[in-house]
Amino acid sequence: MKFVKTLLLSTFLVFSLNAREQVNVNFSDLQIDDFIKLISKITHKNILINNKINGTVNFVSTVPVYDDELIGILISVLESKGFTLVKKGSIFEVVRSTEAAKNNVAVMTSGKKIYGSLMVTQAISVKGENVDIIAAKIRYLISKTAKLMTMKESNTILLTDYPKNIETIKHVIKEIDTNNQAIVKIIPIKNAEAKKLQTRLVDISKSIFNVKVLTEQVKIILDDNINGLIVIGLKDNVAKIQELVTTLDVESHASNGIQIFSLKNSDAKTVAATLNDIISKQTFTDPSMKPNIAASEEINAIIAIGEPIIIKGIKLIVDELDKEQYQVYVKARIIEINNNDSSDIGIKYGLALGDVTPSGLYAMSANFGSDALTSTASASVLDHLGGIGSGAGKSLALGATLDFLEANGASKSISNPSILCVNNKESSIYVGKTISVQTASTVGTTGLPTASYKREDIGLTLKIKPLVSSTDKVTLDVEAILENILVPDINGNPITSKQEVKTQAILGHGESIIIGGLVKIYDTKTVSKIPLLGDIPWIGEYLFSSTSVNEEKDNLVVILTPYVIDKSEELSKLQKELGVLAKIQAEYSQEAMDALEKKKEEENE
Repeated sequence: MKFVKTLLLSTFLVFSLNAREQVNVNFSDLQIDDFIKLISKITHKNILINNKINGTVNFVSTVPVYDDELIGILISVLESKGFTLVKKGSIFEVVRSTEAAKNNVAVMTSGKKIYGSLMVTQAISVKGENVDIIAAKIRYLISKTAKLMTMKESNTILLTDYPKNIETIKHVIKEIDTNNQAIVKIIPIKNAEAKKLQTRLVDISKSIFNVKVLTEQVKIILDDNINGLIVIGLKDNVAKIQELVTTLDVESHASNGIQIFSLKNSDAKTVAATLNDIISKQTFTDPSMKPNIAASEEINAIIAIGEPIIIKGIKLIVDELDKEQYQVYVKARIIEINNNDSSDIGIKYGLALGDVTPSGLYAMSANFGSDALTSTASASVLDHLGGIGSGAGKSLALGATLDFLEANGASKSISNPSILCVNNKESSIYVGKTISVQTASTVGTTGLPTASYKREDIGLTLKIKPLVSSTDKVTLDVEAILENILVPDINGNPITSKQEVKTQAILGHGESIIIGGLVKIYDTKTVSKIPLLGDIPWIGEYLFSSTSVNEEKDNLVVILTPYVIDKSEELSKLQKELGVLAKIQAEYSQEAMDALEKKKEEENE
């Protein structure tokens, strides 16, 4: 036999036990046409070649191969050139790979395992998934010249390809198709309302299953006829839903959905308004699951009707709203200080007492008494009062200063009220008097005028709103309004003035703040005369006496001291501590004034 280029061929036959022949084949740069002829001779197969196939092939065999494997080698070589073999009776024909399906390739029974090297056609059934979805997933596995089509009517893939490829694809389809088998489970509901339970389970399933994965999705369908649920999905997922149904069904049965919350510290009407405001802003998948909240003012309680799981959330809110609120006990000291008198006292004792503004009082208090006296008294406060000691100890000098001014006639105490405030709620103190103010005057049928009057409050109004940040810190919103009577107008009605101060301060437990800026200005008339001569009618008034008018200025000072109470039973304890504090303050004030008098006497000597 003549070959192109170099042909090294040695063949020998060895019969095996099963009659298959082994062949040693080695060649280099062998023309494909000649290779086809070689394979035909060795395998004793008739091969029809209708197309010119260019190219060469190299094959090196170090061990013998079976003669029937040579057909597979030939098909691999032909496939690389765009051709393949098809069997037509006893003849093999070389055809283009793209046209193999049209050349009566063998059709294999569906489900049967196939072998060999030649292209075949087989139908593959898909059971648990859409056939088009499966086809899209396995299309990359088919050979370049294979043909694939889907039949939706029977959910079947029709594939023309080489047997090994078809077997690989069938194995992959089996794996992905088997895992998608959904089951249907009917679950009767014994205790709960099926519709509400279905809504709850749908929300839960979205959380525990990945809804983006089609196979993970679970359908939960309500069946009113049996008061039950129809669950469709993978076996494991359906089992989880069934477990949840068992748990939630028992829970629903265990509660009647009505709960009464008795309040100890809060007002039921206010709490109910807060709860309804919160509920109105929530979105419920099923409107029937929206709870109903009402207040019973007679027993100061909240009545809640709804799903047990929602009632539990409401209980948490009620417990927080019903906690005992902070209270703030505010001691107020309202003092009127005369500028002229305080200035005279300052000159007399060598103290700067003319300035009675808050800053002036603080400055004077810092120098009143002595360091040793203040240190000893503050230590006594800490020993006896504990919690309020640190704040109250700082106010001893201020209290002594005010006592000193009052003892020397430069000030007078208007009022010392106390008020107990609830946290974040406004309280007020009023100190003053009520006067009659003419509003209208009419002339009756008798010709005599008739006046109409209304009653007006004139005095000091103090409004306090505390906001507690901790047991030793409180923010006070303070508003002070001072109204004074000046002089009558031409009709005899009083002319009044009004001064208003608004401020905010953060104070410690037992610390004091001074609110000033409320000033009353008026004139005083002073008559000086010579004894006896000044009392002579007419002559004495003009010759032996004189009259002077002085402008007086009174500063109204309000001193506030807050005490934070976290429990109502602490109020009685605080009252006792304040009694002890008043005693220590009196002793400190007396010692400070005695020390000041002694210092004055020493300076005069």
